[in-house]
Order: sequence, then structure tokens, then C-alpha cells
Amino acid sequence: MFTGLVEATGTVVSLTSLGEQAKLLLDIPFAEELALGDSVAVNGCCLTVASFELGGVTFDILSQTLKVTSLGHLKEGSTVNLERALRVGDRLGGHFVQGHVDATGGIIAISPHGQDHMLEISLPPEIHRLCIDKGSLAIDGISLTIAELRESSAVFWITPHTWDHTHLSAAAEGQPVNLEADLLAKHVDKLLAARA
Repeated sequence: MFTGLVEATGTVVSLTSLGEQAKLLLDIPFAEELALGDSVAVNGCCLTVASFELGGVTFDILSQTLKVTSLGHLKEGSTVNLERALRVGDRLGGHFVQGHVDATGGIIAISPHGQDHMLEISLPPEIHRLCIDKGSLAIDGISLTIAELRESSAVFWITPHTWDHTHLSAAAEGQPVNLEADLLAKHVDKLLAARA
């Protein structure tokens, strides 16, 4: 379980294809504090520490993960958002994020507005129906509040702190992003569908 509050950013050292799977090697600032088997959200996708190498920390990426996330688009030098799993007793400043990516969207627009930035993300229908104005949505592992829900997208306002401490400052229009809808919205949707 995560909060969607990005702890640090890391850098992709390599993404090696292994047939339908892949091995991701990341340079992580808190690598010395990790142990084998620890969970780390990488751009919002919960991955397990597989090994430690000279260049950093490795994660195995399964074929299903490559199909439903944007991790397969990472390149050497890409910046990624990182968050370690929530510890019992920690403050929950964002919202409940499982690190289970529901779908991908894309950056439609990203632009400065004074000290803030406006970010518009395309939403597939299965995610859009789980969203509400002022609700939460995890974008590449960042817990963000929906400022405006449009017909097939959502608009977010990014504070200077979030801009400076996530990968958004290096993001570009057209870039794919991982989406995780609010956990409560997914449960309510399933319960209502079962009644219909």
C-alpha cells in the first residue's frame, strides 16, 4: 500500500528485454535502505526488489505489467517517481494507492501558469467513469486531485513542490502515464454493477 506522495525520483540505468518480460535497473537515492523483496512504486507500479547490482537496483517486469503499464516505454536516462510502501503508523497524506495500475493515459497538455502548472491527462472510459471532480487519481504514482473532469480527460493543477519533486518537470505532451483509480470508487462500482 502506498500514499501517492512521491518520496524521490530515480533514473533508469537500463531496461533489458527478456522475451515477453524485462529487467529494469534503476539508480535509486535510497537504495542502501532497501532489502530484497521490498516493494517500491515505480511510476505508480508496485515492483519488487529482485537484486542489487553495481549500477543500482533491479526489478523483474512481468509480461502482464508491460501490457498494462507505461513501463515498457522507459528509456535509459528516464526519470521515474519512487515511493516505498507505507509503514503502519505513518501519516497518510495522499490517498490509498495500491500500486496496481488500472490503465494508461497520455499527457494532452502541460503548461506553466504563474508558479503552478496545468496538467491535462486523457482518460480511457473505464477510468473516467470512476472519477469525480475534486476526487483523487494516481498519475504515475502521484496522488493528484481532479480540478476539472472533462468528457474524456481530467485537468490537474500542479503545485511548485510537486513539480520540483516528481518527474513532471521532465514530462512532455504525448507521454504515456500510468493511471490508478481511487480504491473506494472501484469497490463501489463493482458492488453497484453486481446489483444491476
